[in-house]
Amino acid sequence: MNEFMLDERARAAQDKTREFVKNEVDPEYLRRMDRDEIRFPRELYENYARHNLLGLRFPKQYGGQGMDWVAECAAMGEIGVLGMAAGCAFVMPSIVGEALNTFGTEEQKQKYLKPMLEGRLVSAEALTEPRGGSDFFGASSRAEDRGDHFVVRGMKRFIVGAEGADFFLVYVRTNTADDAPPHMRISAMIIERGPGVEVKYLYGLMGTRGGGTGRVVFRDVVVPKANLVGPLHGGALVFNTMMIPERLCSAAPAPGGMRASLEVAMNYADRRRAFGKPIRKYQAVSFMIAKAQTLLDASHAMIFQAARAADVGAPTVRRIVSETKKFVTEAAWDVANLAMQVTGGIGYTDVYPIERAVRDTRLAQIWTGTNEIMSGMIQHDLYEEFHAQRGRYRDFERDAMHPDDTEKIFDDDDMWKVFDKQQ
Repeated sequence: MNEFMLDERARAAQDKTREFVKNEVDPEYLRRMDRDEIRFPRELYENYARHNLLGLRFPKQYGGQGMDWVAECAAMGEIGVLGMAAGCAFVMPSIVGEALNTFGTEEQKQKYLKPMLEGRLVSAEALTEPRGGSDFFGASSRAEDRGDHFVVRGMKRFIVGAEGADFFLVYVRTNTADDAPPHMRISAMIIERGPGVEVKYLYGLMGTRGGGTGRVVFRDVVVPKANLVGPLHGGALVFNTMMIPERLCSAAPAPGGMRASLEVAMNYADRRRAFGKPIRKYQAVSFMIAKAQTLLDASHAMIFQAARAADVGAPTVRRIVSETKKFVTEAAWDVANLAMQVTGGIGYTDVYPIERAVRDTRLAQIWTGTNEIMSGMIQHDLYEEFHAQRGRYRDFERDAMHPDDTEKIFDDDDMWKVFDKQQ
């Protein structure tokens, strides 16, 4: 439905991914994931790689396809049909790959980025800690500098893909000085799974099952200095860059799931009869279908706007990506619930996959920064733009009947000026 928004390469990526989703994934495999019989979908991950679908926008020399964000988002939109856990396995190389491609050394790219995109290594991003998720600079996991290596101690939780990961992109505190500025406390580094790294798959997740989400404990893990990603104490620089792929990768797969749930609901509404006619003929049902499609179309538009902003490095990209993550994940939740409402009681059972979609999409509003954090960032960035662009547009306030009226009072000083003037 969105092909007209894509160039030839993006359409090709979308078509290829759509055929993969349609023909290469056994429904029973997804059911086993949802039953937690598969803890991490490594077989599926390797199949992504065999079809050259991982990290499409990274250079070909490292296993990517040299495409852009728009093409990769088009592919992600098709993967979303498979559910959140399968989608997480697909997008994680794009997220971790961003740090390696942007900040990594050539040695790191050859050792981690290339085999990851080839499906030989699985990665995970380890950011969230037990004491908090959104408080990034408050991380308490620490890396002690021992000359040519670090010794890392700490704990991360809710790490998507932890169960299957061969290595982790980890944010830890390296500057332990009490007066260290928050943005100069943290470093990013690669920690391989090995001695001292303990992974526990211990969450009874509501949805997004089978994606390997777990707790990771680092017990005096020796990490070579060569594994530092970006500058020492420069984790904030890495993280600020990572906000773009994290949030865009949260939004981009959602339309696939939205479309799939809507198609189930439409098929049901077209066939289910009540009071002598298909229920789609009733306004209450048809309006829910219309609303769902409107949310889906709006989501596509926001995703490709954000992807384009990322491709050209637009100065507003962080705000646009935050808006996109917030809007699209909330739209996905609404569409899943609308689909369930259309199907009624049977939609609440596992006869249809809509109940899984409802369970899965709820997480999207929480992970990679809650949508409340998105709102905070949106308004912050918007005011920065607002102050920087004063005078660029027509001053609409001057079109008022009384633009200079003294009733415009903003603080105590203004009030007393008016008071004195009226004496």
